[in-house]
Amino acid sequence: MTENSKRTVLESRQEIANIISDEDDRNRLLVVVGPCSIHNPEEAIDYAKRLLPLRQKHQNELMIVMRAYLEKPRTTVGWKGLINDPDMDNSFDINKGLRTARQLFAHLTSLGMPLASEMLDTISPQYISDLLSLGAIGARTTESQLHRELASGLSFPVGFKNGTDGSLDVAIDAIGAVRHPHHFLSIAKAGLTSIVETRGNGDGFMILRGSKKGTNYDAESLKEAKKKLDNAGLSQRVMVDCSHGNSLKVHMNQLKVAKSLADQMARGDRDIMGVMIESNINEGAQKIPKEGKQGLKYGVSVTDACIGWDHTVNVLAELASAVRARREQMN
Repeated sequence: MTENSKRTVLESRQEIANIISDEDDRNRLLVVVGPCSIHNPEEAIDYAKRLLPLRQKHQNELMIVMRAYLEKPRTTVGWKGLINDPDMDNSFDINKGLRTARQLFAHLTSLGMPLASEMLDTISPQYISDLLSLGAIGARTTESQLHRELASGLSFPVGFKNGTDGSLDVAIDAIGAVRHPHHFLSIAKAGLTSIVETRGNGDGFMILRGSKKGTNYDAESLKEAKKKLDNAGLSQRVMVDCSHGNSLKVHMNQLKVAKSLADQMARGDRDIMGVMIESNINEGAQKIPKEGKQGLKYGVSVTDACIGWDHTVNVLAELASAVRARREQMN
């Protein structure tokens, strides 16, 4: 881990925490943007190098963090991610996956790119968490006590998605739970079963991701979420996921969601503090072919479909413009 890598991680963790708590001196928007999942480290580095100039260009309006998801929760079965099966051939060389993931994250952060990833299990974060600036707990695991315990001990902010059934209460309960210290059994770095004591994590927040029942990015849905958070004594600031339930699983709908959020911000909504977008070098998705990695198209997702690079450039510009308009409203 280089000095630049350490600086990237620590500075961005603080900047993100400031945005979540509404203490950012520029009132910026947190934007988590990147592939649904990383399956090829070279493509991830290519994507990061494209994103870095935009991160610089919009630095006064947007705090851009690269979405760097290495593990994927599956509704049934399927490829579970770079850590689980790095060669995409059912060899499940997890040792190689962990090494590859750590080397990639060290490289990306040394370039100056902060990273966000999903905490899918309680073991693998120990190998990569020192390289992350932001974490997310998915809709399927927000209710899990194991994941809440894990989040309470992480040294960076963590977002909790609403349930797949649309329930906001599971995320609200999780945010409340992780603020407190927890004691539980886990595996120490030496590989021994140990009693872990955490300090609690005060930087939890809600991610609205839609549900099987429909979307929740409109002004009325945001109002309901803010009211529930307020009633629970929590910050009303939320992140909105433009994909998943909010896009109705149609990747191009993310542009419509982002436009709606930009309009709401331009009208003065201060509580939309973050946006999540699934984006890749090339748009769409592909299935893993019989010949494995060799038959894959370059820069195309192997999990959820993503918007392509040109659309990514445009949507970031649109969000930056909305932040400027929101500032004018505030002044």
